[in-house]
Amino acid sequence: MENSVLIEIRNVSKAFKGTKVLQGLNLDIHDKEFITLLGPSGCGKTTTLRIIGGFETPDEGTVTFEGRDVAKVPPYRRNVNTVFQKYALFPHLNVYDNIAFGLKVSKIPKNEIKIRVEEMLRLTSLVGFEKRQISTLSGGQQQRVAIARALVNQPKVLLLDEPLGALDLKLRKDMQNELKRMQKLTGITFIYVTHDQEEALSMSDTVVVMADGKIQQIGSPEDIYNEPTNAFVADFIGESNILDGVMIKDYKAKFAGVVFDCVDKGFEPNENVDIVIRPEDVDVIPAERAKLVGTVTSVTFKGDYYEIIVDVAGFKWMLETSDFVGVDSQIGLQIDPDAIHVMKKSEYSGRFGDYSTFSDEAEETNTLDGRMIEDYKVSFLDREFECEAEGFDPNEQVEIVIQSDEIDLVPVEEGMLTGTATSVVNKGDYFEIQVDVDGFEWKIKSSDEPEIQTGDTVGLSFESKAIHVMKKDDDFSILFGDHNQTEDSQSEQVAAEETGHEES
Repeated sequence: MENSVLIEIRNVSKAFKGTKVLQGLNLDIHDKEFITLLGPSGCGKTTTLRIIGGFETPDEGTVTFEGRDVAKVPPYRRNVNTVFQKYALFPHLNVYDNIAFGLKVSKIPKNEIKIRVEEMLRLTSLVGFEKRQISTLSGGQQQRVAIARALVNQPKVLLLDEPLGALDLKLRKDMQNELKRMQKLTGITFIYVTHDQEEALSMSDTVVVMADGKIQQIGSPEDIYNEPTNAFVADFIGESNILDGVMIKDYKAKFAGVVFDCVDKGFEPNENVDIVIRPEDVDVIPAERAKLVGTVTSVTFKGDYYEIIVDVAGFKWMLETSDFVGVDSQIGLQIDPDAIHVMKKSEYSGRFGDYSTFSDEAEETNTLDGRMIEDYKVSFLDREFECEAEGFDPNEQVEIVIQSDEIDLVPVEEGMLTGTATSVVNKGDYFEIQVDVDGFEWKIKSSDEPEIQTGDTVGLSFESKAIHVMKKDDDFSILFGDHNQTEDSQSEQVAAEETGHEES
């Protein structure tokens, strides 16, 4: 990277209620860079953002801004602005006054305010909206106002905490392009947080993949996708076939009971490894010519290709091919040496199993922070639900656990919760659906093909007996931590703090 280092994060750790959210984080952020912190819920990406913004203080480590230690610098004295998923706009002010608010507080001359606000209106395509009230704007327009209000103060760094999460699919894609354009035009460093892999790959100069409070890989979108450093990154970034393997010797790997030529070396003889093969790197050939032969169990038309699931000795392979193959067909799989990525076993290898099914309790479970209102009634996601739990203290903080196969997708009007489908994946024997509800990513497992697609608004329903209520010190708290929902709730707190600073 040509540009100089702007922010240095060194050995930063942070814990909430005894659960480590960040563990020895080291990261350089460069001037004029669009860098994205990417990872699943609870990985520590928003906590990292909050530490950079000054809303959290690390338990250990240092954060420097242009060589200056900013540990004791409050948020409003850092040359940083933040845009949240919930935009925290002032409903009593029109578009112009929302954008101008920070400049007025800073006592900038009126003529300069006018020049800078008009520049932001042009940059965010809001010319003509100056007198509009916030309540009359669409979600995308409100987001543009929030971005304009942040940029008009000419910060050195703009922090963006999942700002597109509340938008529909088409608008979200449009805004991805707009944000990238704005970053290039302004030259401001953008630090972006998301759990959306496609969003990260399409927008960023640099992607930082995180899991369990640790950085798994830092690189360009191309490097992250084509050369993942471990099984977690390979699985999280796009689709992958990930198998247990053995590195027989340099350039020889064994997996699925077969020895293949590969391009990797430097492993110990017969070392256990992870084998990663992308779906688009597997070719379909006649069964009699192949080392691997399987039965097609599922075929899904994706527009410009077919996604097929092939059962090879019990392992479900995912392939992407332009050629149609019928269900129950016997086919061969051709894998070239450079398509076989060999990786050292990581702490995530056993945790996620073979990546083709829900093999881990954490993957099958939705775990949220909750509050026991009284016997048989609990609150989570700011809503109250009937449950079958008793014996807790009134207002006691608890863990809520709901298995992915205990949730039904229903019409919006019938839903106990309403959210946006962010992922619908055919896994062969079942469908894996993810639904974003107020920033929490629900995992749902369905044996029937859902009549929805990514971007649809859907309802979620579950029975009272499906709501498992646990004390905070139960095993689930230790297994999952109590920060699954922390990141979104912290975002709301930051918004409140920001509003407090602006209004004071």
